[in-house]
Amino acid sequence: MPLQSETGLSAGLKYEYGRDRTEGESAYVNSLTGLLTWTFEGGQMVHTNLGREVTREDGDTDAVNTWGVAVDLPLTEKLSFVAETFGNEDSRPDRAIGLRYEIIEGVKISAAVGHGNDRSFANAGIGWEF
Repeated sequence: MPLQSETGLSAGLKYEYGRDRTEGESAYVNSLTGLLTWTFEGGQMVHTNLGREVTREDGDTDAVNTWGVAVDLPLTEKLSFVAETFGNEDSRPDRAIGLRYEIIEGVKISAAVGHGNDRSFANAGIGWEF
């Protein structure tokens, strides 16, 4: 995040580009998300996200607003429990819980499971903060 602090407010922007493949069809997704995080003295964090996602598939373009709210609760110095709810303007919210582990300063891995919109899901990822 460009604006970072040990406690208090941190803010930034996230751009994502991706390709989703389902049943042999490809969709290309671009999104821009504004990120706000408040960090408490004990290490707990509250995150909020607002963004816009544009999907292009078979010549058609669809755009939706996105949102998310999450909490990070430290379990150890490097391991946190994460709970989040997120969605877009055209659907009910998804909810997920998981763990986030800091490998080295600024590099974290995470895994979560969740449910929403009549489906269950799991994800894993790696993040680099600079």
